Amino acid sequence: QVRLVESGGGLVQAGGSLRLSCAASGGTFSTYTMAWFRQAPGKEREFAARISWSGGYTDSADSVKGRFTISRDNAKNTVYLQMNSLKPEDTAIYYCAAGPRGIGVMDREYISWGQGTQVTVSS
Repeated sequence: QVRLVESGGGLVQAGGSLRLSCAASGGTFSTYTMAWFRQAPGKEREFAARISWSGGYTDSADSVKGRFTISRDNAKNTVYLQMNSLKPEDTAIYYCAAGPRGIGVMDREYISWGQGTQVTVSS
């Protein structure tokens, strides 16, 4: 089973940018659908973005569409989340997740999770 480690979180002002990284090890990274989820204080974890095993298909939640971009580098076993035009409501712990090909946006479909990285956006 693949092991995932996120990095790149931090404190940023509204309107700023951050790039999250998720490094994978112990599995065949290039066969997995990869996704980013987030969980704000007092709220349930929610889907943010996903990318197919090849990188040829991406999908994102309406709340981040046009601001967040997911990408992957299979040679480096890494998936990224570029976050632009950040808003205070983007404040959350961001989790990287891996799952089989063809899965969707439900967190229960994903089989491996990172420990999360905190993103805080100040107003």
